[in-house]
Amino acid sequence: MALRPVMVNIKAVDHSVVGRFWAEALGWTAHSGGSGVTTYAGPGGDLVWPHPVAVCVDVVTVPEPKTTVKNRVHLDLATTSAAHQAGLVARLRDLGATPADVGQGDVPWTVLADPEGNEFCVLEPREKYQDTGPIAAVVVDCTDPGAMARFWGEALDWTLHEVTDDQATLRSTKGAGPYLEFLRTPGVKTVPDRVHLDLLPYPGDDKAAEVARLRALGATDLDLGQGDVPWTCLADPEGHEFCVLAPS
Repeated sequence: MALRPVMVNIKAVDHSVVGRFWAEALGWTAHSGGSGVTTYAGPGGDLVWPHPVAVCVDVVTVPEPKTTVKNRVHLDLATTSAAHQAGLVARLRDLGATPADVGQGDVPWTVLADPEGNEFCVLEPREKYQDTGPIAAVVVDCTDPGAMARFWGEALDWTLHEVTDDQATLRSTKGAGPYLEFLRTPGVKTVPDRVHLDLLPYPGDDKAAEVARLRALGATDLDLGQGDVPWTCLADPEGHEFCVLAPS
């Protein structure tokens, strides 16, 4: 029994604007959700869900704008050369991204924010990320990377690549798609996450059993006012929200 991340869920006041931004930023295609309140961005021209390799982006409408508090979950985008990095940053700014100062100082990567202020990074070329696709990593700020690695390593079928005092890294056992990284970061979570992961059981696995397994690992139930929905909202041991979706 295990789960797989299938989407990065981003909350937005205007899902269509933010969804189109991320689709164009990643070179993917934007698809309007049947409910009219979501925009899904994924590789290729046709809608593929769940995608067999990519962790896609699903932008969901909420009434509240982002606060000034930095998100504790963000995306790192991969580049293949210095010219690619510079060109991507310029293109993203043309699409509506703005420079963001999160206290990064003088670093080789560029920190930007999407049209509603969600921070992300455009990395300098790194060999590690040359085969990930446009998203190099989903990055989670935390106080204890080792504890996060233990929980998420048990929750997912992904392989643990690195654990240090400051960082823990997992990746799909297929060796494809983005990494999931936990970075030791000052401060603690104080507001609901604007960005979170959506997980999916494998075909034939039981969603209720997976949710029970996650609770036994230390996940807690979360009431976001979601009402009667087919997914289950949980929080990891440091309070980061995530959802377990129902197979369809």
